[in-house]
Amino acid sequence: ASAGTGKTFALAGLVTRYIAEGVATLDQMLLITFSRAATQELRDRVRRQISDAYRAFDDPTVAGDNQVIAHLLDGPAAELAARKERLGDALAGFDAATIATIHQFCNLVLTSLGVAGDADAGVELVESLDELIVEIVDDLYLSRFGKERDEPPLPYKRALKIAREVVANPSTELRPSDPEPDSYAGASIDFAKAVRVEIETRKRRQGILGYDDLLSRLADALKDEDSPARQRMSERWPIVMVDEFQDTDPVQWQVIDRAFNRAASGASTLVLIGDPKQAIYSFRGGDLHTYLNAADTAGHKQTMQTNWRTDAALVD
Repeated sequence: ASAGTGKTFALAGLVTRYIAEGVATLDQMLLITFSRAATQELRDRVRRQISDAYRAFDDPTVAGDNQVIAHLLDGPAAELAARKERLGDALAGFDAATIATIHQFCNLVLTSLGVAGDADAGVELVESLDELIVEIVDDLYLSRFGKERDEPPLPYKRALKIAREVVANPSTELRPSDPEPDSYAGASIDFAKAVRVEIETRKRRQGILGYDDLLSRLADALKDEDSPARQRMSERWPIVMVDEFQDTDPVQWQVIDRAFNRAASGASTLVLIGDPKQAIYSFRGGDLHTYLNAADTAGHKQTMQTNWRTDAALVD
């Protein structure tokens, strides 16, 4: 679904249908997106769609040209009354909806899984690891290049940028795989590897976790096919929807795939929606290969082809 084709609107419509038609209650659905701002927008859009559908049973003009609501208003009187009641219940208990970023979701799951999720109550979750990264870079840079008489092969500012990159994106591949030992590339690769080792050592020593650690811990907890975590998650959320899926990185997809796509007790209904063209934004963590690999697992595919954000006259 390209930009402007209504991805978020489509998800909100699906949620509304699932509730109204009795497929699932709101608390049985998990909606994931990739930023806090997008999460808030998704929450607002879902609530508005459910509210509009609920009001339309008393005033059909509310539906306007909304085809989802028009579909829900079509049926026997008894079924329409049941749909309205289900939507009313969903609005009354809307706070039970799990609409979260991938990191919020991982934190929620690890906390609820306890031993099965490898959670450690004594570990503190920190929003930023930047102070620790700077400390590590200062120490490693001094120990490696402090006695250099000549200009070091790796400038300090570049070393700091590399360190932030490998910590922020743990799945980033380090290339070239076999650089010349005394080259800039060789110094960069060695420094990046040292940062990866040191950041883990110091996090354990200080008893802290970063948000990406939540992902890797949950992925580990879901690794075995018969893991209790897989079964619990698929039972807890039989319907899972992921918005802006092109922003998913390999570890995030690993979590979603293991928990809901290959769960031992039977997979959940998993809806992924995104725009592969936007996966070129690698600085946001997007990964086109992850998107394509996930698409290959889909049992059903749809394309949204109408752009609602512009019209023919503007394009012309």
